[in-house]
Amino acid sequence: MPRESLPARRRRAAQILAELERHYPDAATELNHRNPFQLLIATILSAQATDVSVNAATPALFARYPDAAALAQSMPAEVAPYIQRIGLYRSKAKNIVATARQLVARHGGEVPDDFAALLALPGVGRKTANVVLANAFGRPAIAVDTHVGRLARRLGFSQHHHPDKVELELAALFPRERWIFVHHALILHGRRVCLARKPNCAGCALAPWCPSREG
Repeated sequence: MPRESLPARRRRAAQILAELERHYPDAATELNHRNPFQLLIATILSAQATDVSVNAATPALFARYPDAAALAQSMPAEVAPYIQRIGLYRSKAKNIVATARQLVARHGGEVPDDFAALLALPGVGRKTANVVLANAFGRPAIAVDTHVGRLARRLGFSQHHHPDKVELELAALFPRERWIFVHHALILHGRRVCLARKPNCAGCALAPWCPSREG
């Protein structure tokens, strides 16, 4: 099979984007939050965990610790019981307390609208920083989680498994103003149709443009 040129891949990406817009017009993060602080903490907690489990835990957590100042005054052992239904909860309790303390010490208790500053926070990687920038501040960003990475490979948009490389390749294919939508729509499609173990190719609207389709 001949290697697909970049212009051809971009044309195919445009067709896929149109289908995603048709099927997921309101695609957005499924992490419940009311402000940048809640989104940051919820996203840190969501690493290697489901949004469902995070959403079940955060109402009580945020009722007890409504802002960075309150969380910064706590100890990880005090926070852990609120998030124990989430995987790796002990290490995440340490990270969110440490993050809150840094927010208070360096940013006046506010979440910074700056990629490098977000990356400097404990428990925050590139994906988390992009989620916060996109959803809290409307900054164009593509957050690559397991779903986005899997779909990027299946759709022939990337051969890489490293999220940073996948992010760069997707950014080169889709319009900057649609980056936020693209990663949300790909996540939803990965959760509902293009499943990890058994993709529903027969019921997939993207199948006509997917080189990995079955049947």
